[in-house]
Amino acid sequence: MKNKETVDVLLQEAKESIEAAQNYRSELQQRLHGLNQARKQVRGSSGQAREALRRHFAELQAAATRLLTERLTTLLAEVDTIEADSIKPLDDCQSLIEHGVGQADELLREGEAALRCGLGEKEDKLGSFTKKAMHIQLDSLPEVPALVDVPSVSAQLDDSLLGLLRDRVSRHGSVSSHPPVQIEELQERPGSIFVRWCKVDEDFAAADYRLQYRRSGSGGGQYEDAYIGRDCEFLVLHLDPHIDYLFRVCARGEGRTEWSPWSIPQTGYTTLAPHEWRSGTEGYILSSRRNIALRNDSSQSRCPVLYSNAPTYFCGQTLTFKISAAGQMDRRDGLGVCIGSDRGGESLQRDQAVCISTNGAVYVNGKEMTNQLPAVTVGSAVTFDMEVVNLFPVNNNNLSDSSNFKLRVTIGSGNREVVFDWLVDQAVDCLFFGCCFVHSGWKVLVF
Repeated sequence: MKNKETVDVLLQEAKESIEAAQNYRSELQQRLHGLNQARKQVRGSSGQAREALRRHFAELQAAATRLLTERLTTLLAEVDTIEADSIKPLDDCQSLIEHGVGQADELLREGEAALRCGLGEKEDKLGSFTKKAMHIQLDSLPEVPALVDVPSVSAQLDDSLLGLLRDRVSRHGSVSSHPPVQIEELQERPGSIFVRWCKVDEDFAAADYRLQYRRSGSGGGQYEDAYIGRDCEFLVLHLDPHIDYLFRVCARGEGRTEWSPWSIPQTGYTTLAPHEWRSGTEGYILSSRRNIALRNDSSQSRCPVLYSNAPTYFCGQTLTFKISAAGQMDRRDGLGVCIGSDRGGESLQRDQAVCISTNGAVYVNGKEMTNQLPAVTVGSAVTFDMEVVNLFPVNNNNLSDSSNFKLRVTIGSGNREVVFDWLVDQAVDCLFFGCCFVHSGWKVLVF
């Protein structure tokens, strides 16, 4: 019996050891995979850096050679022009002098011949010679320019260019082992992803950041700019749920024009359906994605409510209404959230709803609060944040017990906010949102 128990114990220990060994091997294999990925990143990025350096400096060399050749051609052309303009009058003067020398040679020959001729011809020869000599004007000589008046072409070359070039080249380009900024956080939001990044190089003085994204996979296309600015966070809208997206960020230093190397791409996705307005509501026109609503007619007697297509706002998230166009204000206007969308379509200033009017008044269950926010205008962003607060210990057997739940609501607008507790008649974790305007011209984006 003891032998059997001993064997059973040994078998159990062996099974546990085998399971531990399998887990250990699996963990080691995962670490090996991580090492391979790290090695691949180092090798791949080093190869890309080498190729980028060779390509860039080859382009610089070609451009510098072209510029130097063009400058040399220009300067040689200037020398040719000065030489041609200066030689022409000298050539003209030379032709004149050579012509005079020819006339003088001819006159000398005639004079010598006149002196050698006989007495019978001497008078005629000498008379003809004298007339010819007077005609040539032997006392008139052409003026030859002095050397100081003739161009002496030279080239002025600034030797400091090589020093400046050497100094600039010695500081041109850099190699870094890590990008100066990295993506820090990716949070899923309805139909969007909230991206936050941070500097990892404290010596890098960033003036601007640039965020790009694209669909993951070989068919994801090119990266697109999502944001350029000084902030270190941004909400990327219009993303399809359950699709992987790649995000990367870079920075531009103070006083620089070039961007830094890109951060390591990070993958993010959202499982939350995007916020959409309900189609078919009279008095409103929706965009193709149904996240923008335009009030397109006015009715002094009616203030129809446009609700969300579904209760897609969850407690713990931030709901934002962005006003891109504004019409005339009316105290019956409203932007807000509610429990259910079937309690009348004439106003959000009702029971089981909280909203802000375009004049800044805040309504809770149809009652106006004393605190007021700034009026809603073009460019305003109205935000709603909610969290569940328990008044008493939760009764697990009756989650709809209204005494157990209330929602703490924060409404923000124009750098101001109001915070209050909203009693609800049932336990909810998702709510509808809505808007209502009496006059036309109001245009609202929800995200």
